[in-house]
Amino acid sequence: MNTLVRATRRQRTAPGTRAASGFTLLELLVAFSIMALSLGLFYRALGGNARAIDQVQRYQGAVVLGQSLLALRDSVPAGGWNDEGDSGGYHWRVQSQPYGTDAQGPRVPVLYQVSIVINWGQGEGVRTLALSTLRPERLPPVGVRP
Repeated sequence: MNTLVRATRRQRTAPGTRAASGFTLLELLVAFSIMALSLGLFYRALGGNARAIDQVQRYQGAVVLGQSLLALRDSVPAGGWNDEGDSGGYHWRVQSQPYGTDAQGPRVPVLYQVSIVINWGQGEGVRTLALSTLRPERLPPVGVRP
């Protein structure tokens, strides 16, 4: 009976051909091409995320620097506050100018608009953060007339 099963199997294949087993070279090439394209897109996405994370960290560093500069002074000296410098890969500039208000009186301070501009990066990747706030002019000590 075993020889009968073998005979029927032999009759299914055409004479002079072998039964195919495994993958052909073309199928392997297509599979490797698809895998290579998928990995390329995956690595590109990971690289973009790494750059975005670096940009966010640099932006946060600029915000912290701006807050630190504002924390240096709670008021502006008479004549304004103009300063600039470099710190931790950032270039910063502080400028102030009088801010007009209608409030008047002997103890009402003059307000200054303080602007801080922070730059970082090089070439075409230069980034800028601009902050602005109001600070009063430093009042003379109590008992001293201006």
